[in-house]
Amino acid sequence: MLQGATLARAGIDAVAIKPAEVDVERAVDLDVDALAVDYEGREHLPSPETIADVAAETDLRVTTPVRADGFDPLGDDDLSTALPDGVRRVLVAGHPAYLTDTERQRAVAPRLRAAAARSRDPWVGTEGIERIALAVGGTQFELLGPATDRRLRALRQAGYDGEVAVYAPTVLTDEEDAVLDALGAYAARRAPVRSALPDGASTDASAGGRAREVLSQAVRDYGLVGDVDRVTERVEALRDAGADHVVGYPARGLEPFL
Repeated sequence: MLQGATLARAGIDAVAIKPAEVDVERAVDLDVDALAVDYEGREHLPSPETIADVAAETDLRVTTPVRADGFDPLGDDDLSTALPDGVRRVLVAGHPAYLTDTERQRAVAPRLRAAAARSRDPWVGTEGIERIALAVGGTQFELLGPATDRRLRALRQAGYDGEVAVYAPTVLTDEEDAVLDALGAYAARRAPVRSALPDGASTDASAGGRAREVLSQAVRDYGLVGDVDRVTERVEALRDAGADHVVGYPARGLEPFL
């Protein structure tokens, strides 16, 4: 039984599950307020029956890319309509890696607006479309990065009183090789990190020299890293800056979250 005491202690109130990596049904035993199922392509989307079973046990959201066939509110939306009642949505533009060439060409703004109008209490992903997401409304769903605290404070100082959720890959260890194996490649996909890395550099525990130095900082900029006390401090800082929800992605699987 996953008690999730580590999550509660760290202040993480929701967990994002990648169905290609983790049994979604197993995550219902985590002691968090909510689960979110990430989108990793249509072939990995859990069945409506599985989604319904999980939603019966916990507050569940499903990430739905509004440009993707099946979730396009201005076109093919069969996957959206198949979501069980009570399942809420995280509306995102969609990562290009999971979209076809045709899907990538679709306009984001009108689709986000249409999907939000049809959704109950949507979270709206801001990655790469911050102004569009803010205009659409709903809970702003941010990816953790080095400027997150500053952006949150700026939003609050500007009078934004809506909710903000911060998504953060989470590694509950200080063991550097384990951290780099879990988060190095993820951090390396961020543009500032990619530009700072030497050409052809490894992005896991085998990285050395300048590459290791860059990655060691980057994984902490873009993820929650360290023992529970250190992660707790980081989560508290995010809440002080204006975050309402902190969503942890278990980058090493569910077991370290016990």
